[in-house]
Amino acid sequence: MSDRNDGRLIIGWREWVGLPDLGIGEIKAKIDTGARTSALHAFEVRPFTENGVARVEFKMHPRQNDNDFVVVCQANVIDERVVTDSGGHKGLRQVIETSVSMGPYVWPIEATLTARDDMLFRMLIGRTAIRGRAQVDPARSYLVGKRPTQTESILDNDD
Repeated sequence: MSDRNDGRLIIGWREWVGLPDLGIGEIKAKIDTGARTSALHAFEVRPFTENGVARVEFKMHPRQNDNDFVVVCQANVIDERVVTDSGGHKGLRQVIETSVSMGPYVWPIEATLTARDDMLFRMLIGRTAIRGRAQVDPARSYLVGKRPTQTESILDNDD
């Protein structure tokens, strides 16, 4: 169960989140206040232009330790940025804007696309995505809600 403090959601250092704009019902995300930008696992990234708008199609494995389940996503590219990863390596990444959901809360975030096959989490939620919205309790996990079951999936909800 999560509490609100000064209008901010209290979240754990890891949370189940949804990315409804990308067709992803649930993904385990690490809340990383040391990272400025959020990062999303992506492979076979294919940029294209549609009606004059820069877009990208990519594939991802939303489930940890499951490279057989693949989701194909498309999004608008809002920027390209040089990002320094946790190992100190700099690389140019495409940036997309997408909605993130944590429990009943939904808001837009920016996320860079990068291969995270070897990482424990397929998504990092950086500090700019939660600034002014949430506070992190680093000693706790999954405060906003339990992992949705297939019948409770965020994307199955028609409201």
